[in-house]
Amino acid sequence: MDLGVRWKLHGDGRTPAPGAVVRPDERLSWPRTAGLGAQHVVAMFGASFVAPVLMGLDPNLAIMMSGVSTMIFLLATRGRVPSYLGCSLSFVGVAAVIRAQGGSSATVTGAVFVVGAALFLVGLAVQKFGARIIHAAMPPIVTGAVVMLIGFNLAPVTAATYWPQDQWTALLVMLFTGLAVVCLRGFWSRIAIFLGLIFGYGISWVFDLVFGKINSMDASGKVTDHWRLDLSGVGDAAWIGLPDFHGPTFEWSAILVALPVVIALVAENAGHVKAVGEMTGDKLDDKLGTAISADGVGSMLSTALGGPPNTTYSENIGVMAATRVYSTAAYWAAAVFALLFGLCPKFGAVVAAIPGGVLGGITVILYGMIGLLGAQIWINAKVDLRNPLNLVPAAAGIIIGVGNVSMDFTDNFSLSGIALGTIVVITGYHVLRALAPEHLKTQEPLLDEGTSSYDSGADPDGPGESTGSRRTRP
Repeated sequence: MDLGVRWKLHGDGRTPAPGAVVRPDERLSWPRTAGLGAQHVVAMFGASFVAPVLMGLDPNLAIMMSGVSTMIFLLATRGRVPSYLGCSLSFVGVAAVIRAQGGSSATVTGAVFVVGAALFLVGLAVQKFGARIIHAAMPPIVTGAVVMLIGFNLAPVTAATYWPQDQWTALLVMLFTGLAVVCLRGFWSRIAIFLGLIFGYGISWVFDLVFGKINSMDASGKVTDHWRLDLSGVGDAAWIGLPDFHGPTFEWSAILVALPVVIALVAENAGHVKAVGEMTGDKLDDKLGTAISADGVGSMLSTALGGPPNTTYSENIGVMAATRVYSTAAYWAAAVFALLFGLCPKFGAVVAAIPGGVLGGITVILYGMIGLLGAQIWINAKVDLRNPLNLVPAAAGIIIGVGNVSMDFTDNFSLSGIALGTIVVITGYHVLRALAPEHLKTQEPLLDEGTSSYDSGADPDGPGESTGSRRTRP
């Protein structure tokens, strides 16, 4: 059985010829491959390490399981889809809502485990029936609205939790990160979040030296005098050791909050496979369902041990586009590096010491970018918001999600925010579509252009571009 773990040496193994690409089944020399793997780890570092911290989960376990999930993905796709799986930011808002309702880390991971299982089943369905079943249920107007409300639902977390801890550091980090994203080129722009973290550590250290302790909220929400950058835990942490494991617990209220994220993950995976296929020149239609299922399996395994869920990372697509090296050997090297980092508690202690003000500055950009990806889905699919069939359910669902509107059904069961907003968007659209006059239904096909080529008979050269391919081009 070909598991995609054998690679032909590309040329002399040193530098690809001008205009040449290193294909997924090829590799450079092992030292160069290891260097590319380390570069992939750095590329996903910013978002993948910030996410577990924001979710209140062990960053060491997160990085270790990202390596394991990547290995599972590469084996499942037989090495045809080069990809790194890191902690998904789409779940940050879910974790915040669950914890606000009194949920523990086990409750968070239990809810997300169910999402991973749902994603696995969606992948199986896509393998059997094609992507059309997904997009018939979730056309672009629905997908974009759900992604948007997931991102914008996070705004109160930044405003009430992180930014007040150190507003001036947050402002400077926000400005620096924004400049890095816009002004840097190539690989450096792909690691802008990571650079923002380093800048934030440095600014916090300088401010502590110059101004002393700050009187503000700490991580627990209490107003105290405290250091902005507290590295006391780093000295006490061991160099080698296992991360903290815990089992999941399952609560319906938390599961219903988390399930809408399946929509965002399916969109991410479809865009990723589409983008990789375009860059490598390989037709990867048959691997879309497998990629989605592998993503679900990786997330299920990670959350079963107490870690965060994982998904394909656009930052690493950017690295491939910049280097033109699509070798899956580099991703195996990255996975091994991540596994080793996860076994270093001292490394995790450094990540856990990220000052609150630094998170405030970074999350302003990150959360907004997540929300605006929903708008990008609309733009790419040419969704007409003048059509009330599109406008009404999206408008109602987004306001419910962003405003965290709640509906209480019993003393022990209610729906609010992300869960309620998603239900309103999906059911509202399909109910209105069933009742709407015919002229409102002809504005847009049910299948969005970015992934229509995954179905037999669709035109792969048609107009439009997937959200994944557009946002990951250098």
